[in-house]
Amino acid sequence: MNDHPAPAGVPVCYRHPGRESHIRCQRCDRPICPDCMRDAAVGFQCPECVAAGKKATRSGRTAFGGLRPTNASITTGVLIALNAGVWLAILVTGGSGSRLVDWLGLRPKGLCLLGAQGFDAPRAACEARGGSWLPGVSDGAWWQLVTSGFTHVTITHIAFNMLALWMIGPQLELVFGRVRFLALYLLALLAGSAVVLWASGEYQLTLGASGAIYGLFGALIVVARRVGGDMRALWGLIAVNVLITFAVPNISWQGHLGGFVGGVVVAGILAYAPRRHRTAYQAAGLTAVAAVILVATLLRTAALA
Repeated sequence: MNDHPAPAGVPVCYRHPGRESHIRCQRCDRPICPDCMRDAAVGFQCPECVAAGKKATRSGRTAFGGLRPTNASITTGVLIALNAGVWLAILVTGGSGSRLVDWLGLRPKGLCLLGAQGFDAPRAACEARGGSWLPGVSDGAWWQLVTSGFTHVTITHIAFNMLALWMIGPQLELVFGRVRFLALYLLALLAGSAVVLWASGEYQLTLGASGAIYGLFGALIVVARRVGGDMRALWGLIAVNVLITFAVPNISWQGHLGGFVGGVVVAGILAYAPRRHRTAYQAAGLTAVAAVILVATLLRTAALA
């Protein structure tokens, strides 16, 4: 096509200034000539917008800004494998009598075990008297805030938790993307640990992935509400789990409550962040949640010390 100067005031192709054009790109609204027109679902697009659309399609963003995973079960599978690995390590080192249980489970304050009795004594004094020191968060065992969420003793405990994780995890990973899903899981776990620190007994040992699992339950409710889904089945699921929490002995309602609230808050930040600068808002919101959990933990450990 030969290019000739277009009459003054007549729109010209943005890529070929000498070509008169009365067709505009449906995405960027710039004038395009026939050589630059590319078929689109509605009308035509310019080559740059077509290329950008193909790039966006390849990246595959989720509805809430995360990268769409090619396999939405990978992260869930890794989390289950970690839990199973810790459980096997506990099993082969003595089961409920394994020292790993005392080191990995969450205990707000350290305890000196002398025979069958527990005493509030510093570690040095405990070991000098021949006692066994059971570490606690306020005494420096900070890792328990995380490791307790991967620690199980009985087969039924880990089986129920991992079944729930396998059923819920891939759905949320598909909705949020891998990184955001992992952030949701870990922050819900930490929120559950923080409430355990504040609301359970000073020397009570708490373990299991239930806090994080309840965080996923809470996130499902937020997502269902955000997209206008049918929430009746979800409420029924939550009601059953709440009943189990208070009806079955030795279940940490503190961890369940903290995890659930943490999951709702984190999912709310991810699902309701403004579309413009969404990632920045999400990152700031999750950082704020982590900071609140950290401050709450520091305050409680200071009070227990």
